[in-house]
Amino acid sequence: MEGAGAGWPEPVVRVQSLSESGAATIPDRYVKPESERPKAALEPAAATTTEEGGIPVVDLSSPSDPATARAVSEACRNWGFFQAVNHGVPAELLRRARGVWRGFFRQPMEVKQRYANSPATYEGYGSRLGVEKGAVLDWGDYYFLHVRPPHLFDPHKWPHLPPDLRETTEEYSREVAALCGRLMTAMSVGLGVGETRLQEAFGGADGAGVCVRVNYYPRCPQPELTLGLSSHSDPGGMTVLLADDRVRGLQVRRRGAWVTVHPVPDAFIVNVGDQIQVLTNATYRSVEHRVMVNAADERLSVALFYNPKSDIPLAPMPELVSPDRPALYEPMTFDEYRMYIRRKGPRGKSQVDSLKADSATTAAVDVNVAPVGRKCY
Repeated sequence: MEGAGAGWPEPVVRVQSLSESGAATIPDRYVKPESERPKAALEPAAATTTEEGGIPVVDLSSPSDPATARAVSEACRNWGFFQAVNHGVPAELLRRARGVWRGFFRQPMEVKQRYANSPATYEGYGSRLGVEKGAVLDWGDYYFLHVRPPHLFDPHKWPHLPPDLRETTEEYSREVAALCGRLMTAMSVGLGVGETRLQEAFGGADGAGVCVRVNYYPRCPQPELTLGLSSHSDPGGMTVLLADDRVRGLQVRRRGAWVTVHPVPDAFIVNVGDQIQVLTNATYRSVEHRVMVNAADERLSVALFYNPKSDIPLAPMPELVSPDRPALYEPMTFDEYRMYIRRKGPRGKSQVDSLKADSATTAAVDVNVAPVGRKCY
């Protein structure tokens, strides 16, 4: 346990330590309100899904094929999530990335504590989001890193153990960021705008921000009472998730029910973030999702967040605004937007409500999602 300080309102407890203590119950701080707890079974509506019993699966083996852009666009419009297969990132690199970070979380606590984070940037080893005293917490630890822009890259925040963690994470980040560029092109083409349009709105390829969050969800003695990560939409632009290859846990909200994602081997799970929902005037949708934990197995995932340049005011692109579909959101920079989640932690999609240009107009547009909130934490 860390004492209160470094900006945290109360002592920080490592969830891994709680899990390894052998306690049969979880502390009250982790018990969710009954309405937010995972259900033993999904509602019947959740069974009505697409490929692989869940979110769409998109083959990226021919990225310049118009059919690929159509498939990406349809998934972003209808689900806000898809699994990307044949994406061009070597499977061997995916295995190495998982392996080095499993190795980090198996290091002695005193090693991990050298990298303890603060809510100023969240960079480093952490166990909570938000700084509200007395908040109900999630059952998970994490490690958060800035990759770019260069002025945010801090080599002192990158762990030295395992020895190949830095090199592997840098290579992984380069490869996945390049994939994000290809996806941005497909998304733009699917919107019927210029193929570089979304990337330009992000501040260009060199302006886009990249950060990585490695999520570690230890075994939990009462998984029915808590969540690894509370329901939220991702505040950034796009998220590319390398899910655990052994344990399921991610759920996506769909028509009022929770759909459990069944990861395809060597696939990425891609989801639209709030910034792209804003830029596309809710044509593409950021969708609530959450993470379950379980009593039998730990779980690890690696999320890369691809975000717009942080000081550019973002609003719906003029090409996607018309008298029949007026601009739904007021301009705001990503820097301004992400401060909300840094203060309060994940809160569904509550924040994007505050950006709505006209609540009555917005309510008339069915985006099949809760309103946008804006997680490169």
